[in-house]
Amino acid sequence: MKNNKASTMYLLIVFILLYAPIAYLIYYSFNAGGTMNQFTGFTWEHYQSLASDTRLITIALDTLRVALLSALAATIIGTLGAIGIYYAKLRRTQTILLSLNNILLASPDVIIGASFLLLFTLVGFRLGFYSVLLSHIAFSIPIVVLMVLPRLEEMNTNMLTAARDLGASQLQVLKEIILPSITPGILAGFFMAFTYSIDDFAVTFFVTGNGFATLSVEIYSRARQGVSLEINALSTLLFLVAMGIVVGYYFIQKQQRQRKKTAQIDPTNHEKAVTP
Repeated sequence: MKNNKASTMYLLIVFILLYAPIAYLIYYSFNAGGTMNQFTGFTWEHYQSLASDTRLITIALDTLRVALLSALAATIIGTLGAIGIYYAKLRRTQTILLSLNNILLASPDVIIGASFLLLFTLVGFRLGFYSVLLSHIAFSIPIVVLMVLPRLEEMNTNMLTAARDLGASQLQVLKEIILPSITPGILAGFFMAFTYSIDDFAVTFFVTGNGFATLSVEIYSRARQGVSLEINALSTLLFLVAMGIVVGYYFIQKQQRQRKKTAQIDPTNHEKAVTP
C-alpha cells in the first residue's frame, strides 16, 4: 500500500514538473501586459496578432505539409522495412539491419543534419522544401521500424500457417493477416513520425534554404530577437493540436482492441478473409 502511494506521489511530481512550464506558457499567452513578468489582464490580442501574421501562418502550413508527407512516406517505407527485417532468412542479416536502424536512432541530430547538408551540397541539391522533406523522411523511417517490429513479433504465426494452408497467396496473407495485425504499430509509427517532424529543429536548421522555414526554426529566430507572446499563442495552439492527436490515437487504439476481441470471438472471419 505504501509503495502504491509512493509511486502515485512520484508520478504526480513528474507530471507537475512536465506540465507546469506548459501551463505557464499558456497562461501568459492571454496576458495583456505583453511580457511574462506579471499578468496584468486577460486579452485575445496575441491570438489576433497571430491570425494576422501571414508569414507565420504560411510557415505553420508548410510545417504541417512536411510533417504529413514525411510521416506518410516514412510509414510506408518503415513498415515494409520492418517486415523485411522480420522475415530475413539469416539471423545475422536481421541483427545487422536492426543495428543499422538503431544507430540512426541513437545518432545526435546535429550529426545527422550536418551529414544531410554535406550530401545535398555534394550532389548539388537545392536546399528548401524538398531537402527538408527528404531529411524528415530519412530520420523518421527508423522510428516507424521500431514501432512496427514489436507488433510483428507479437503476431500469431498460426494464422499465417492456416492462411497458407487454405491456399492464400503471399499478397493475400500480407493484406488480410499481416497488415491488420500490425495496424496499431503502423499508426503509432505514423503519429511518432508526424510529431518528430513538427518538433525537429537540429536537422531542419541545417537543410533549410532561403525562403523556406519550419516553425521550430522560425520560433528560434524570433526568440533571439526577444520574447513575444505571439509565440506563446502559437505554442498553445500547437499543444492543443498535439493533445488532439493523442486523443485521436487513443480512440483508434480502442477501436482496434474492440475489433481484435470481435475477431477472437468469431475466428471464422479470418478464414473467410483469406479464402481465395
